[in-house]
Amino acid sequence: MSKREEYLEISKEITKLVGGMDNIQGTAHCATRLRIVLQDDSKADLKKLEDVSKVKGAFIAGNQLQLIFGAGLVNDVYEVFAEYTHTQNMSLGDLKEQSAKKQNPVQAVVKALSDVFIGIMPAILAAALLMGLTGVLGNLEIVKNNETLYALNKLTSLASTGIFAILPIAVCYSAVKRFGGNPVLGMVMGAIMLDSSLANAYSVGAGTVEPEVLHLFGLNVALVGFQGGIIIALMMGFVVAKLDLFFNKKVPDAIKLLLAPMLTVFLSTVLLFTCVGPMGRILSNGITGGLVWATEHLGVFGYALFGGLQQIIVITGLHHIIGAVEAQLIATTGLNFINPLMSVALMGQGGAVLAYLALNWKNVKARELCIPSFCSTLFGISEPAIFGVNLRYRYPLAGGCIGGAVGGIYVYFANLTSLGFGTTALPGIAIVNPENNGYVNYVIAHILALAGGFICAAFLGKIMGKKEEPAEELQPEIQPDAQQQFTGTIELMAPANGRVRPVAFIYPGGHALGLELEDGSAVLLHCGVDTVNLRGKGFTVLVKEGQRVAAGELLLRFDKQLIEKEGYSTELLMIISEVAEGRSLKIVDLDGMADHAVVAVLL
Repeated sequence: MSKREEYLEISKEITKLVGGMDNIQGTAHCATRLRIVLQDDSKADLKKLEDVSKVKGAFIAGNQLQLIFGAGLVNDVYEVFAEYTHTQNMSLGDLKEQSAKKQNPVQAVVKALSDVFIGIMPAILAAALLMGLTGVLGNLEIVKNNETLYALNKLTSLASTGIFAILPIAVCYSAVKRFGGNPVLGMVMGAIMLDSSLANAYSVGAGTVEPEVLHLFGLNVALVGFQGGIIIALMMGFVVAKLDLFFNKKVPDAIKLLLAPMLTVFLSTVLLFTCVGPMGRILSNGITGGLVWATEHLGVFGYALFGGLQQIIVITGLHHIIGAVEAQLIATTGLNFINPLMSVALMGQGGAVLAYLALNWKNVKARELCIPSFCSTLFGISEPAIFGVNLRYRYPLAGGCIGGAVGGIYVYFANLTSLGFGTTALPGIAIVNPENNGYVNYVIAHILALAGGFICAAFLGKIMGKKEEPAEELQPEIQPDAQQQFTGTIELMAPANGRVRPVAFIYPGGHALGLELEDGSAVLLHCGVDTVNLRGKGFTVLVKEGQRVAAGELLLRFDKQLIEKEGYSTELLMIISEVAEGRSLKIVDLDGMADHAVVAVLL
C-alpha cells in the first residue's frame, strides 16, 4: 500500500469517527497537529480517534479537535485529509475564525494574547539568543583584548537590545493587526508611548526625574513614558483597532482617508494618558509585584508549585497568556525566572513518558507513541507527551508533575533565570542567564526533572498502571479443545462489496488466505482467478501467518485496475472448507468496505 493510500484510509476513518462529512466545518494543521473544527464536538469519539493509525493523541481545545501526528507527518496526512473532506483551501487563520465563533470570553482573550505574541516571537528569541551570547563573550579576556572580537561583541550587544527598546511599539502593532485595525496606527501609538519628550518611566520610578503634569478637565495627567509597558501596549492595541474600525465605518468615504486615522490616533492618545495607561500600570505592577512577592515569600514552595502544575495549565490552553507575563517581567526586571520553571515542568513530563515506555516496552504501539513524544519534549513541545500518553493514562501525568516540582526546587536554589522567553528544553539553553553557572545549573535542573518524572511515574505505574498487551505480537495458534463443545451459528461477513455469485468450481492456484475458527471451522478467501500467475504483483498482505484477527480487520489489499489490465478476473471467492459439528452458517453484509480489500469474515 502506498503512503497516500494509507493516509486516505486514515482520513476516511477519522471522518467517520468525527460524525461524518456534514460535521466538519474546516481543517488546518500546525507543526504537529491536524486541527478540525466540528459543528458538534460531542459527535467525535475521542477514545476511538486515539486508536487510529499514526494518531498519537486526540483532544478538543480552543474549540478545535486536535489530532497529534507529529512534525512532518501531519503535513502529509493533512494534504490527503483536506482533499478528501474538500477543505484544502482553508488556512489556519480561517480555521481560527471558525473556532473563535464557538469560544467563550475567557478562551477568546487567551487566544488573542497568544496570537499577538506569535508575530513578534522570532525577534524576541533572536534578541535573547544574542543577549546570552554577548553575556558569555563579554567575560572572556580574549574578547576584551582583541579589537575585532571586542567590536563584534559590541555589535552583538547592540543587536540584542533593539527589540526590547521598542517592545511596546512591536506589541501594539501586532495587537492592532490581530484585532482587525490598521497595524501602522498601532506602530504610531507605540511610538507615542515611547516619545522622547515624555519623562522616562524608569527615571521617574527611581525618583531622579519629575514629570510634567497637565490639567485636563480637572484631571492631573502626568506625562510619563511607557517604557516596558507591555500590558499597556496590549490594551492600547485593542483600543486603537476598535476605534479604527469604528471611524472607518462611520466617517463618510469622501473624508475617511483624512479624518478616520486622525480621530483614531488623537482619541487613543487621550485614552492612553487618562485611563488606559494608569489602569495598565496598576495591572502590570500587580502582576510583576505578585510574581516577585511569590518568589520572595513562598520561596522554594512557590517554585515547586509552579514547576509541578505548569503543564496542567497547558491542558487548559491558558498557558498562552504566560508569554505576556514573561515579557512584562523582562521589561521590568531584565530577567525571567518563569522560563526555566516552564522548561523543567516540561522535562518532568518527558521523564514520565519514558517511564510509561519502559513499563510497556513490548507493546509496539507504545513504542510508536512514546519515542516521538519524548523527542518532542526535548525541543520544547509537550502536547504529544501530555495528550498522547500522560493524560491518557493518568499516572504518568502525576509522576511528571512531581518531576517538574523537583526541577523547580533546584531552579530556586540555583537562582536560575533566562534572558528571554518563548523557547524551552534543549533550545532554551541558548537564552539562559549565564550568571551563577547558569548553563551548568540549567542542565542539572533538567536532568533532575527528567529523573524525577521517570522514577515517580514508574513507581505509580507499578501500583496503579495496567500494562498494555502487545498490540502487534503474533499470538499462538489456538487448538480446539477436545472437551469443549461448540454450537450455534457462525456468521460470515462479505469480504467486499459487490454481487454474490454461487461458486460452482475452484480454479487451482491463486492468491488466497485461510482463516481458522476456534472450533476448527475453516474458510478460504481467494482473490481473483488464476492471479497466482501475477506472482504477488498488485497484492499487499497486511497480516502474518498465525496472527489472530477480528471481524472487520483488514487482511490484504489488491490493485483491482492492475489485475484487470493484466487480463484476470477480480472476483473474490469465499470457500467454507470445513464446518465444525453442530454449527450452522449465516451470511452477514459488511457495509462500507471497498471492492479492492479483503477483511476478516469470521465472528
